[in-house]
Parts: sequence; C-alpha cells; structure tokens
Amino acid sequence: MVSDTELRVAVLGLGYIGLPTAAVIARSGAQVLGLDVDETVVATVNSGKVHIEEIDLDGLVSGVVARGNLRASTQIEPADVFVIAVPTPFAEDHAPNIGYVLQAATNVAAAIKAGDVVILESTSPVGTTEKVAELLARLRPDLKVPGHCSGTPDIAIAYCPERVLPGRILVELIDNDRVIGGITPRCARKALQFYRRFVRGACVTTTAKAAEMTKLTENAFRDVNIAFANELSIVADNVGVDVWEVIRLANRHPRVNILSPGPGVGGHCIAVDPWFLVHGDPENTPLIRTAREVNDGKIGYTIGRTEALIETMPGAPVACLGLAFKANIDDFRESPALKIAAHLAARFGDRIRIVEPYAKSLPAQFNGTGATLIDIDEAIEDCPIFITLVDHEVFKSIPLDERSDKIVYDARGIWPDQPKKETHPDALRLTA
Repeated sequence: MVSDTELRVAVLGLGYIGLPTAAVIARSGAQVLGLDVDETVVATVNSGKVHIEEIDLDGLVSGVVARGNLRASTQIEPADVFVIAVPTPFAEDHAPNIGYVLQAATNVAAAIKAGDVVILESTSPVGTTEKVAELLARLRPDLKVPGHCSGTPDIAIAYCPERVLPGRILVELIDNDRVIGGITPRCARKALQFYRRFVRGACVTTTAKAAEMTKLTENAFRDVNIAFANELSIVADNVGVDVWEVIRLANRHPRVNILSPGPGVGGHCIAVDPWFLVHGDPENTPLIRTAREVNDGKIGYTIGRTEALIETMPGAPVACLGLAFKANIDDFRESPALKIAAHLAARFGDRIRIVEPYAKSLPAQFNGTGATLIDIDEAIEDCPIFITLVDHEVFKSIPLDERSDKIVYDARGIWPDQPKKETHPDALRLTA
C-alpha cells in the first residue's frame, strides 16, 4: 500500500460515523474525499464546519480541511481505499434494507482499479459483504474480484464494523479494538494494513461473515440485557418497589450487573441491529425478538404512565426533559424520548414544553401540536410536572430545592432524592 501522505481514501457517507472516520483518517496524513448525497452536508464540510454534534469533531474537521487533507463531494473519484459508511435501516416488517450499501458499492464500481481495497463499515446483515463482492464482480468483469475468480484477485474486499459510543467517537475510533473480516484471508490482511495507520487498539482478522455477526451480536447482547432491566422496572412499578434501589442492591452481588432501565431503547444500533439477526433466522431467535418487543413496548408503557400523571393536573404545563436517544448528544434516531414526547404533544397540545439543550428547534414530529421548545430555567419556573426522558448532565445538575415542588416521572432514575407527591399515588419518583 502507498505511503500515508500519498494514500487516497474515499469515505462514502458523511453521517455520525462517516464524517468522524473521514476526519480521523485525514489526520493520519491521507488525502480523504468524503462523499454524501446531501449537497448541504458537502458544502458544510468543505467550509470546515460540521453538521452533527460530537465532542471535538468541529476542531478536527476544521483543521484537516484547512490543511487540505479532507474535502467533500457528491461525485466519486479514484482512490486507493473505499470505505462505505452509509445507513442500513429496516422496513416496517423489520426486514433490513441494504439498498444504500449496494448503491454505494455501485458508485465504487465506477472508480475502482486494480490494487484497491473496499471496506464496508455499515452495520449489515450477515452476508452483505459477499453481496458487495457479487455486485462488483458483475459491474466490473475486467477485474478479478475475491470469491469470484481464480488466482490472485485484483482488489480486496473486507468488513470492519464501527463500535463507538456517541460522545466518545473520536477517541474510540482510535483506541477501540477492531474486528476485520475479509472475503479471503488476503483481503483481511490488506484491510488490516489500512486500519493500522490510525487505530491504536488491537486489530483482529476473521471472515467477513464472522465480523458481520460479531457486530450484530454485540448490540443484541446489550438489547437483551436492557430488556431485562426494562421488564424488571415494570414489575417493580406493579408491586410498589423502587426499581433503582432494587438494581443497586442486586448489583452488590459479585456476579450480577443489571443495566439501567429507561423509556425504551433508541439509536441506530441497539434498536435496529438485533432485527437483522431475527430476520436472518426467525425460527431460532425467540429471545432476541422478545427483547426487542420488550424494549419497544416500554415506549407505550411510558406513554400510558405519563398520560395518567398529566391528567391529574388539568391544564398545567408539562416539561418533557430530553429528546435524544441518549445523554449529551444531538442524535434523535429511533429515540424513545422523541416518540413519547411527540405522542404527548399530539394529545395535550400547547401544555407540552420540550427541554432539549441539543436542539435549536423542534423536530417535524411536533409540527402543528402547539408544543414549544424552552430552556431548563423556564421549565423550572413554569412547569409543575416534569417528565424526565433523557439523562443529560444539565438535568442531573438541578438541585433538589429547585424541583422539590414538582411532580416527576423519572424514566431515567436521575433524581433518587425526589420527594413523593401525595396528590398522586404513583408520583413517588415515578420510575420507568
């Protein structure tokens, strides 16, 4: 492979993973072209700015753009390495949609040459990397494609999933271990050489299918464990026990580590990826399916509990704290908080006040509802009811003397000292 300063890398997709990945690769000295279908995103990046919220990303992008190591375009160009980081959503029936991946691979086919490496990073159903290879073999019969030729292939194709935490993406892109799966062992080695340029964590090679399933397994594992906590929280509600205390005490056992319940599970990973395993083998994934149903069902349960609470104070303004799918980020994808708040706004109209420090305006789901976006100080002053849906640090910082008079539904357990309000029998720090 060519030297760092001569290496040309094309990153397809400039979203929450693609843009940080492109910037980190550019920082290593490579010449990086970021590709996106959204011309606004392209213009934003080329101006040295960012369109997503991620710690330290703005400074990194500004620097690598200024040095000429990163630029963006809607049109693909020749490169030495092509990294595909586009979305993989699912349909109404939870069937995975790899259309964006295949379209990206089609674009790569127009620019690829002998000696190049193609790496899929998008979370994908098992077998997707092989489908990319099949597509490239069909579109570029002049090239020897691994798995579709005899002798030494002209190109290498591999799968290497991201495994980063929003809010720590730039750190974890470098420090986390990476699983690199090749169509062939030679493909894995070629991709390994690329990742060693900027990854400090261990890089472990395997097959493409094993790497694909590893990514899905990681998120399904977390989903199943969160489902246990969410189901436990409902049982605790029904028997009148504080689930947060139960979990704290149970976790004192040396072999117990129960996760925290919440209003559901969101984000593009945990709320989506387990369905890829279920769809791939529906007969043998009852536990994974049930966990998904439990976590999705927690949204409806939370809506029912919050509606009952709001109805105890007719006409009173209600503060819904948070819309993001997790704390301290601006990512609303598959967010249970967003779904719950939007449902409450549709029912209670202008009584609903949204507090989301990572939003400059309300998402489209609130159009026509009458709900308004306010800051936390306005909420403390004006709203007697708090619905805590996201554990942003700014919410955790509210002292007891500023919320002691509130009726609170605390879906995240951020205020263990919140006093009981006798006006509503369920309002003793109502849990998730």
